[in-house]
Amino acid sequence: MAITPDTKNWTWVVEKPCPDCGFDPAGVEFEQIPDLVRANAARWPAVLARPDVAVRPDDRTWSALEYGAHVRDVFQIFRERLELMLTETDPSFANWDQDATAVAENYGAQDPGVVSAELVAAADEIAVAFAAVPADALDRRGLRSDGSAFTVRTLAVYFLHDPVHHLHDVRG
Repeated sequence: MAITPDTKNWTWVVEKPCPDCGFDPAGVEFEQIPDLVRANAARWPAVLARPDVAVRPDDRTWSALEYGAHVRDVFQIFRERLELMLTETDPSFANWDQDATAVAENYGAQDPGVVSAELVAAADEIAVAFAAVPADALDRRGLRSDGSAFTVRTLAVYFLHDPVHHLHDVRG
């Protein structure tokens, strides 16, 4: 069954709390990002070990496995985006269609153990990358394909909301 693509612009999460998952950007300091990423990633192996990990709860919602594969890819994509921001001047990010990726990579049929290991490894890589950002680079900019501008600082908050929100999605 196909999932209706999410076409919302979630950039508002850098300015106000998410009413769904409770993520509050005002409570996040840049220096906390690596620890928050690792803490989030540490909760995913238990989710991905559930016996029903590949079962969708309804026709409109990804399974926990699909969310886990997505979060793994979010960690990888945002590490690449952070690297671009630190090495280029005002880079533009290629558009990433998460729904097309989920279909093309067959998220729902991936091995949960492999997804779990890859998610934790990708989380560590981006945590290390954020920890290495020098203070004088926090205001470097990057642009989404829709023109939304981020600084390294706001990209970190925007990025962090995604795995937090998806962990909320798979609670249970």
